[in-house]
Amino acid sequence: MMPSALQAEPIATETIVRAACPHDCPDTCAMLVTVREENGRRVAIKVVGDPTHPTTAGTLCTKVSRYLERTYHADRVLHPLKRVGAKGAGRFVRVSWDDALSDIAARLCAIAARDPERIVPYSYAGTMGLVQGEGMAARFLHKLGASFLDRTICSSAGGEALAYTIGTKTGTDIEQFQNSKLILFWGCNAIASNLHLWSRAQEAKRRGAKLIAIDPYRSLTAEKCHQHIALMPGTDAAFALGVMYVLMQEGWLDRDYIERYTLGYNALAERAAEFDPPRVAAICGISAGEVEEFAREYWQTRPAAIRLNYGMQRARGGGNAVRAIACLPALTGHWRDAAGGVLLSTSGVYPIDTNALYRPELLAGKKPRTINMSTIGHDLNHADPPIDAVIVYNSNPVAVTPQSGEVARGFGREDLFTVVLEHFMTDTADYADYVLPATTQLEHVDVHRSYGHLYVVANNAAIEPLGEALPNSDIFRRLAAKMGFEDPCFSETDDELAAQAFKPQGATASYDWQAVKESGWQRLDLPAQYAPFAEGNFSTPSGRCEFHSEQLARIGQDPLPAHIAPYEEAGRDTALSQRYPLAIISPPARNFLNSTFANVISLRAVEGEPTIEIHPRDAQARSIVDGSRVRVFNDRGSIDLLARVTDRARPGCAVALSIWWKKFARDGKNINELTSQALTDIGRAPTFYDCLVEVEATRSPA
Repeated sequence: MMPSALQAEPIATETIVRAACPHDCPDTCAMLVTVREENGRRVAIKVVGDPTHPTTAGTLCTKVSRYLERTYHADRVLHPLKRVGAKGAGRFVRVSWDDALSDIAARLCAIAARDPERIVPYSYAGTMGLVQGEGMAARFLHKLGASFLDRTICSSAGGEALAYTIGTKTGTDIEQFQNSKLILFWGCNAIASNLHLWSRAQEAKRRGAKLIAIDPYRSLTAEKCHQHIALMPGTDAAFALGVMYVLMQEGWLDRDYIERYTLGYNALAERAAEFDPPRVAAICGISAGEVEEFAREYWQTRPAAIRLNYGMQRARGGGNAVRAIACLPALTGHWRDAAGGVLLSTSGVYPIDTNALYRPELLAGKKPRTINMSTIGHDLNHADPPIDAVIVYNSNPVAVTPQSGEVARGFGREDLFTVVLEHFMTDTADYADYVLPATTQLEHVDVHRSYGHLYVVANNAAIEPLGEALPNSDIFRRLAAKMGFEDPCFSETDDELAAQAFKPQGATASYDWQAVKESGWQRLDLPAQYAPFAEGNFSTPSGRCEFHSEQLARIGQDPLPAHIAPYEEAGRDTALSQRYPLAIISPPARNFLNSTFANVISLRAVEGEPTIEIHPRDAQARSIVDGSRVRVFNDRGSIDLLARVTDRARPGCAVALSIWWKKFARDGKNINELTSQALTDIGRAPTFYDCLVEVEATRSPA
């Protein structure tokens, strides 16, 4: 019945909940979620960036600004599911939590009785939260005695390379970039993957700064820079060594900084002497003048900041490339200024209390084997002892890992027991024996560090869990109870885990979870003008920037930065490059984040369908025209893509923006059908961008 004119509609009360973006991005945005009471339940109606948070500054990226579409997606998994069809077919029936957890516990107990190392976790950065990430999961897995997972798929090459060079993962504060006069985006498409740094770079540009992009692809960021240097994939170390050559030849060096705060200059000078500009030009596929002019700009323009990102480490020599680039601000003294230096990650300044959070004492002296997540395809099929069970959470390995045909074959084993904690029926979930419904960020508590800024950010639950979804932490608590794990740590709440996340020392000396939970965020205990290496104080064994690393020498590695050619190098006279003459890279599509958001209809509509961008010269040689369908292939597999003929791709290098779920592709495959499981020089990381292919036209445009 409609209310009369005298009756007032009840006014729905709205509240604002402080939250954090959970996704694998350096920006780690502080969010404000508007919640309304409807029929006795809280409903989220708006998600925006926190305008008071200095780095978020009220702005969210296109993906996360549509987070409600993800939380309230019609395809959310809201109840436990048990497989009833063939693996990979995606046929499941609803079961109760009790039945699901009882059966899972029984299956895991039986495997653990034979050998707990046959159980393998598989997780990464589906959430970057310390509670819903590994907080309770690590406790469960330690108690179980499961195999360790070497989480290498994104950042381990660069992270370990920094550790050998400057001692830790830290660098230029994002809040200083607008004061730089030269900003170098090295393997970084900031518009797509570091939006809030890009806004500061734009402010620096308005103040007269020059922006240079170093990237095989003319990305959205490269298009808006003053200069784009298009190296061939896997040649970044050669370019950095060539820059060193010019700096040393011209005497463009901060000799005082080198003398006081570095180790191994003379040896590095001998190495750099091998990389004169003509040689570097031949290796990188650029001109010698680009090397020389870049070195001049880098020396003369101060302060200069390098935003280094993970794309350039995804080749055989990726670790050495990071080492070489990290040496540059020490040679030139750019570390002296807060707006100078290099930034790859700030995660090293957060002292996580791993003992309190992960409880390694639950291992009780056991030393399980380690499985590298980047070679999971090989290990699922060939590990000894074999992998009998996999617990997947915060990841989608069938879509995101290298050589995915072999990964899918491994997950397709009928004798493999697989449990997947998920929001949606991903490519991996289709292979599960059980799919357990997990909460999204709006439905649980968590605490976040960042790898791009200097703030702890809190996430409060804005709404009750939808359906029967549970936080990851609670799923592992309940599973621990089913398996008879009675240690008190399994009863701790998410708030108690969040309170234990950081050590009360150093940059988190004043960390107080309840205070952060109420305020939403807290800056680390660091100076406002944070210049970590202005006066040396590197975290290496010598306390200096180590051009020469004795640690590397002791493990049989080259102690100096080196150019290590790709496993699969285009343009060389080899049998492989004759068959497959094009390098291919697969940087993130702007509207996806790894494989997250690929199923959000509005975002996938913007991306269209899986494509390959190919330079006009390479297209003409293959009779490929814009809009035609092509087969992209190598010895590992083949995929069907839509061709885009464009000079955004440099000659000799094709580009396939990723990562698409396989089920959204015409042929049920994605680019990782073609990538290999070969690992990097440092960090045991994947080599996604060290890949040769051939492309052939299959159909003309419609």
